[in-house]
Amino acid sequence: MNKIGAILIAAVALAAGLAIGMRMDGSAPVQKASAPVIKAKTPKANAPVKWKLASAYPGRMVQLGLLGKNLPAKLKAISGGNIDLTFFEPKALAPPLQYFDAIAKGAIDAAWTTPGYWYGKEKALVMFSSVPFGPSAGEYLAWFYYGGGQQLMDAIYKKHGLKSIICGLIAPEASGWFRKEIKTVEDLKGLKMRFFGLGGRVMQKLGVATQLLAGGDIYPALERGTLDATEYSMPAIDYDLGFYQIAKHYYFPGWHQQSTMLELLINREKWDALSPTQQAQFRTACGDNIREGLAEGEAIQAKALTDLQEKGVQIHRWSPEILAAFKTAWDEVVKEDSATDATFAKVWASYDSFRKNYQIWKEHGYLK
Repeated sequence: MNKIGAILIAAVALAAGLAIGMRMDGSAPVQKASAPVIKAKTPKANAPVKWKLASAYPGRMVQLGLLGKNLPAKLKAISGGNIDLTFFEPKALAPPLQYFDAIAKGAIDAAWTTPGYWYGKEKALVMFSSVPFGPSAGEYLAWFYYGGGQQLMDAIYKKHGLKSIICGLIAPEASGWFRKEIKTVEDLKGLKMRFFGLGGRVMQKLGVATQLLAGGDIYPALERGTLDATEYSMPAIDYDLGFYQIAKHYYFPGWHQQSTMLELLINREKWDALSPTQQAQFRTACGDNIREGLAEGEAIQAKALTDLQEKGVQIHRWSPEILAAFKTAWDEVVKEDSATDATFAKVWASYDSFRKNYQIWKEHGYLK
């Protein structure tokens, strides 16, 4: 072997030794520290969802029922069949006023209902359903989505193992059905009346004995005389329930519910187990429900009022004096609940602050 060949062989050997980490003196190879392996978080799989959906409203009921009845079809279409909810009529799985506990315990997966039913659980939750002398839909949604309302509501429900998505919104309601004409505040005293939410506390201050009944239980109570009066919803819904057959005096405006939000209430663990895609699909379907509820609600009331008048119903508007009495009583309720419930006080402060700041836009942006 010539000198050049020897040099080439030595160079090749050196390169090979370096490649495998072998020292040229024959000692053990140097072990290089390996780079740490960073495992990416595996996103939750879109496992099929098959839930039972309990409804607080009969599936055939205008708006209140149909918005919930049609929700499973929307979710199935949006998810390509991955989310499958089975709708159950009221009381099929549990009484509607027991959904809160049943869902928290996991006995029911989810419910189509409203936060207004849970005053006995958390007073503040009623603020996410309707507020006496409250805002129209645009202002209400503005506070909820961009004024801190959604975060406050989520924190309250989370304490109870629940997740709520606002999933519907309907137009102003009527103020109530009465067997006799109400001419003064004194005429209200002693009446037995079905009433919803915080408005019920107002009526109690004016001497009305109130109780909260599910929609299907109201007509029989009126018929038996257990109730002297009732409020329930907007004209198109009230007409469908037949209250006009018993009570002929129908009052407006619905000072207690200028806007009403509905919810999809879900067991928190089951919600957290969904993938981000599935959670987005639920929110998307509920957003469409809000759009549909508000638009349809505004479209169908005129005909309902005309039909009711043809049935002999007398449509009244509260006098300024009676509305002022309602407002005074409402201010008292706010002070009392804020003083006795810190969570209510926190939610009210957020809501009230937003409305005060919104006022300048309301005054300049809208026709009076």
